[in-house]
Parts: sequence; structure tokens; C-alpha cells
Amino acid sequence: MHINKSFEEFIKGIPKAELHLHIEGTLEPKLMLELAKRNKVKLKYDSVDELHKAYSFKNLQEFLDIYYAGATVLITEQDFYDMTWAYLAKAHLQNVIHAEIFFDPQTHTNRGISFDTVINGIHKALEDAKTKFGLTAKLIPCLLRDLDVESAVQTLNQVCSYKNWIAAIGLDSAEVGNPPSKFKEVFNTARQNGFLTVAHAGEEGPAEYVWEAINLLKVSRIDHGNNSLDDEKLVDYLSEQKIPLTFCPLSNLKLKVVTDLKKHPLKTMLEKGLMVTINSDDPAYFGGYVNENYLSIAESIGLLHDEVCVLAKNSFNASFLTEQEKQFYINKVEEYNKNFNE
Repeated sequence: MHINKSFEEFIKGIPKAELHLHIEGTLEPKLMLELAKRNKVKLKYDSVDELHKAYSFKNLQEFLDIYYAGATVLITEQDFYDMTWAYLAKAHLQNVIHAEIFFDPQTHTNRGISFDTVINGIHKALEDAKTKFGLTAKLIPCLLRDLDVESAVQTLNQVCSYKNWIAAIGLDSAEVGNPPSKFKEVFNTARQNGFLTVAHAGEEGPAEYVWEAINLLKVSRIDHGNNSLDDEKLVDYLSEQKIPLTFCPLSNLKLKVVTDLKKHPLKTMLEKGLMVTINSDDPAYFGGYVNENYLSIAESIGLLHDEVCVLAKNSFNASFLTEQEKQFYINKVEEYNKNFNE
């Protein structure tokens, strides 16, 4: 299906929230090379073209290898600020008015960068975006599931010093062989400290991992969750409990989670009444920010005008905003839709 120009403009302009975005995954090749030069870090790649060519992945692990290599250029508070600001400026242009942003503390602390350096740089950019663009944001540090539980506990202790800046604790990185159950106790502690929880599950891992994230980690949202369709009872439960799924279509395509966007489960899940959302994951690596994800999936599976409105509303309903804030933003979507059609 080819979407017409009017529908394309509608998608680009609709107010939306982004709920599945790794800030380290927004590090564009140009900025990565600039930071490498600034910090005298030697990368394997010398040009933007070389980096773009390297962004061809057979699976999640191949992506993670280059993602972690790219993160080595991030050393100072200014580096984290510059990366975060670049994303927020782009998000603002794509009519993202609220973002809930992941970052991976262990990726940086394990190479000697202090947690304070990381979070201060990111937080300052969020504050500036709120002042300049009116773009609100929440922060979600993610624990790397392919590292040991002891490292996760240490990270959670660091996170607790910044409670006022952090909305939830997440779980990401290599899924296969690292079930959510591995982090049950850490997530218990996180909830006791007042944090909400989210987890990547059912992307490369099975539907069982989604159950574990719900039952053991008590998550408020499932990040990805593509393989939930393999379990009918799980689909019913997700629908009944209104547990949101944060889909990332271009990421799924790039990492071979789906072979073709036409086969993406998003439309089926919408039809089954699940609260699905569209996000960009690691846009610098996967070829598109949130609007490109909306446009690509709309074209591939034939999204209708009303379905785009539902997805935009879902993005706010699935957020960690207050009920009053959610309604405020949902009203903006409805107002935009009404004005666009007049």
C-alpha cells in the first residue's frame, strides 16, 4: 500500500509520545566521529559512510557489539548532553511532545565513567528541552541482562541516589539465555524503592519471557513483546489488563525479528485490542526516528487514519504521566485530528 501525501503529513504532524528509545542508540555517525575526535578515542571506522555500511546486522548480538563500541566515545558530561540534545531536537521536529528515555548505566560505569557524569549530562539536556520546546521527558535506566545480578544490584544502588530524576527501572540487552527471572530479586528491591518497572521481553525470547516479566518483575509495560502472539492466553491477558507493548518496527526489521514489515504483528495486535505503541528503539542504527517508524509500518500493513489516532493516544495512555497529563495530551491528539479533517 502506498500512503498519499495528505496521510503522510497527518502522521508526521500528529502529537505523539515515544516510550522505547535508547539514548545511546541515537548517537548518529557524524556526532560519534566528532566525539571520538574530541576525546581522542580510536574507532574501527573512519567515516560516516563506513559506519553506515557497518549497520547491517544478522541479529541482536551483532547490533549490540557495534552499539557498545560506539558508546566508548561518550566520556564527559558534555558528551552525554550533546547526544541527548541531538535526539530531543529531532524528536521535537517530529512532534514528539513526551519521551520516556532509556539509558544503560553499566555500559559506561564498567569502563570507568561515573554514574553521575552520565545522568547529569542527560538530565541537563532534558531540562533544556522542556524550557525550549515544552517537550517533557522521563528517564529509565536499564539493567543489562547479560551481566551478572551483582552488577545490577550495584547499579540500582547508584540509581537510588537520583530517585527524583528517574521514573522506572528497565531491563535490556541480549535476551536469549537471560530470562527476566534472573533479575526477580533486583526488581523486587527496585519496586520497594518506589520505582515502576519495565522490561524487554518476547523480542528474540519466547512468550514465556513476557509472562516472567509480568509475573516476576511486575512490569507496567512490555518493551517489544512481538512473540506474545505465540500464546493465546497471554494475548488475552495483555488485552484484559491493558498492559502496553512498545513496538519498534524498523528495529524489528533490521534485527531480523521480522523478515518483512508486512508480516509485523502490530495490526493483528491492534485488532485484538492490545495497547500497542510505535517507537524507534535505536534510530541512529536502524534507519529512522519515530515518524519513519510510523510511516514505514503504515505503508507496509495498511494502517488506517483512525488506527494512527489510536496509536498516538496509546502512546500517552501507556506513558508514566499522571492521568490528568495523559488526558491533556490525548485531547491534543483529538484536537489535531479534528482540525486536520476540517
